[in-house]
Amino acid sequence: MKTVKDVSDITGISIRTLRYYDEIGLLKPTKLTESGYRLYNNKALEQLQEIMFFRELEIPLMDIKKIMENPNYDKEQVLLTQKSFLERKRNRLNGIIELITDVMKGVNTMSFEAFNNDDIQKMLDHTLATMSKEVLDEQVAKYGSKEKYREYLASGFANEQAMADLVKWYGSKEKAMEAILKPTGKADNFKPEQDENDKIYKQFMSAKKENNDQLAKEAVVMLAENYKKRFHLDNARNILLDLAKEYLAHEKLAEATDKQYGVGCAEYIGNAIQMYYGV
Repeated sequence: MKTVKDVSDITGISIRTLRYYDEIGLLKPTKLTESGYRLYNNKALEQLQEIMFFRELEIPLMDIKKIMENPNYDKEQVLLTQKSFLERKRNRLNGIIELITDVMKGVNTMSFEAFNNDDIQKMLDHTLATMSKEVLDEQVAKYGSKEKYREYLASGFANEQAMADLVKWYGSKEKAMEAILKPTGKADNFKPEQDENDKIYKQFMSAKKENNDQLAKEAVVMLAENYKKRFHLDNARNILLDLAKEYLAHEKLAEATDKQYGVGCAEYIGNAIQMYYGV
């Protein structure tokens, strides 16, 4: 048996709080001594631990009492649920810490200045200049002229949501412009990132098959690093969360991914990304 002071020392919960739990019927002492001192056995300590987990989830005390008094209360299932919620909370905080670290390094992670026409024209010039002659000729034939094809490209840059996403991914208009206008070189220059992406997606499928959360978490970290290299990003959190949304919406990109890596791959990766960032 442990005294109220012993329990307080072990758990870090104040004696006053333990007394209050007793008063509201949330955690009654196992027995009272003749002098009125509260004593707790191991079962009571286990119940207190469960209460502490609930409190970490910010569940009100009276709601915790109702849950634990429910005759259908399944301790093991509740612990699994608590573990899942706490992991999400931890991961969300890890994502916030990652952003704070970037800000401390001088990375602008929140600027919403819009692209002006000069910016868009520069991006169009760069896109056309770095396109292979074969691809450009194909698009000119499709749209009737280079000017018509340029107008088509400009319509994409006019999409406010797409432009807002660019700023969100890069942290500022200036960072987005800097990345977009970088020399792209030949297609072979992207092969290392493409090969790495293929390796990562295969690891996701291994994690899915083995039901291995740690392997999936490692794959998300690798994917974030690969995206940072490939797209010249300071932080890959926002672009990966957008990728997760698209995968979980089961649209064309998800279909293409499942076709290449196996049924359920896109949904699994989407959930793994959201779990990692605590969304």
